[in-house]
Amino acid sequence: MKQRVITAVVALIIFIPIIIMGGIWVDIAAAVLGLVALSELLVMRKKLLVSPEAIISGIAVLMVILPDKWLGFLPPHLHLNFLVYVMVILLLIYSVVSKNRFSFDDAAVLTLGIFYIGMGFHYFIEARKVGFFALLFALLIVWITDSGAYMIGRKLGRHKLAPHISPNKTWEGSIGGTLVATVIVGLYAYFYPQGNYSLLTTILLIVIVSVIGQFGDLVESALKRYYGVKDSGKILPGHGGILDRFDSLLLVLPALHLLNFI
Repeated sequence: MKQRVITAVVALIIFIPIIIMGGIWVDIAAAVLGLVALSELLVMRKKLLVSPEAIISGIAVLMVILPDKWLGFLPPHLHLNFLVYVMVILLLIYSVVSKNRFSFDDAAVLTLGIFYIGMGFHYFIEARKVGFFALLFALLIVWITDSGAYMIGRKLGRHKLAPHISPNKTWEGSIGGTLVATVIVGLYAYFYPQGNYSLLTTILLIVIVSVIGQFGDLVESALKRYYGVKDSGKILPGHGGILDRFDSLLLVLPALHLLNFI
């Protein structure tokens, strides 16, 4: 527990100033976090971090994450979506020339990872463009839901939520986490209104996003269980990897875009 607390404090000391400053600092942070998250997926897949597939998928995930302005030097006909498609085609071509070392299944996993990780961190940048308080709104929902679910689950948890994926999660913890997030973030939204939404609409948004965030957690739990690992990585002592810490946000931030919040 002591190690977890120390890591969390150090991470916040680094992380909070970055999102306060915004701009290029958030762009760089999102790109670095995305590359580390992709490297964790490569390791789970037992692929080398210095390999053609790692380089191709790394370039692709950066293309998905970074704003268009970063590639403004390219000719207009080379649209970003097309370039990402080219990277996917290169992965497929590599599955042909790699003498079965790199398979179609490997290409499919990395393609999914490119969009799963890339879009999540892309909308991390987009949320900060809307404003510091918009990004903080999303972060608070995830952090408070997670903390509330953990504490309430430990005290009152009886009924397993998804025992085949994450045996320690309970329905009581899940519902409790959403309720706690709704109350606390609802108060935050009362003092710092979000966009043009009414307070009632904002509270409904909090509930929806809190539930989606928990699905994000379960998606990553399913990924780790499939590959037989406890944590996605070891970069954050006591917390695991970047995927472990950002799993909920990878679904929450695109969901907020879908709901026209960012």
